[in-house]
Amino acid sequence: MIDTTLPSASQGRTWRATFTEHARNHRWAASGLAVAALAVIFLLLQGVYGALTSSVPDSLRLAMLGGLAGFAATALGAFPAFFLGSLPAKIQDSMLGLAAGMMLAASAFSLILPGLEAGEALTGGPFGGAALVVAGMALGVLLMLGLDAFLPHEHDSTGPCGAGHERCARVWLFVFAIALHNLPEGMAIGVAFSQADLSVGLPLASAIALQDIPEGLAVALSLRAAGFRPGVAVLVAALSGLLEPVGAFMGVSLASGLAFAYPVGLGLAAGAMIFVVSHEVIPETHRNGHQTPATLGLMAGFALMMVLDTALG
Repeated sequence: MIDTTLPSASQGRTWRATFTEHARNHRWAASGLAVAALAVIFLLLQGVYGALTSSVPDSLRLAMLGGLAGFAATALGAFPAFFLGSLPAKIQDSMLGLAAGMMLAASAFSLILPGLEAGEALTGGPFGGAALVVAGMALGVLLMLGLDAFLPHEHDSTGPCGAGHERCARVWLFVFAIALHNLPEGMAIGVAFSQADLSVGLPLASAIALQDIPEGLAVALSLRAAGFRPGVAVLVAALSGLLEPVGAFMGVSLASGLAFAYPVGLGLAAGAMIFVVSHEVIPETHRNGHQTPATLGLMAGFALMMVLDTALG
């Protein structure tokens, strides 16, 4: 039977000691997380004012619709796990490769390129625009590195990791791992819609929703393989999609205030998504020796997103 209990309040002091010791042993990750968190908090706070202006309700509505589309696609993809005990590993790796290719292309075409354009218009030169986007990408990578180092979670290939993972029930390690994956996708949707520009937001939201279908199925099947009952596996995988509208709200707030926040926010979302693809998705597709079908899936996903961006952008 799987233990689903959370740590009790009496363990608070032990948890604080665990995280303090972990921070001492991972000083660079802790420092990077602190810098990224402060920057994100600042952007969020200044975005609160932007969220109250007349132009943002459309942006907020579009961002939330995009995030909800990601949630719906994740739930749709997870549903077949009620009936499917498993899929051949080669098919799962190809599906994840397809999702990885779409995420990479979305980062390039729907986040980085519009960010460069907005940054150049803001600074008056290509180098200034690139600097804003690169700064945002650095913040995104620092944020994900810090979360990966400190948030307790579990990977199929490397097992439990993060501060205090030994004190968490296994189900919560899986849930936290899913959170690391889905939150940046939602943030990307929110940032892309922050200017209410459908030519930027629609291709990205469409790509993320499409890749959420095989991703939701893969997550649900992984949970079933880990010993979860079919209903629980489908429910957890589907509910993980709720992090996308949450991330969308964060993303639209990040990029709705100061003028420079838009290109920086696009870069931050791109950096976080590229980090997830390289650190989480691609290693997972290669660990079973299916590098070729996974790579072909990645190329197909990249091409599909490129077509979507051309057709919808």
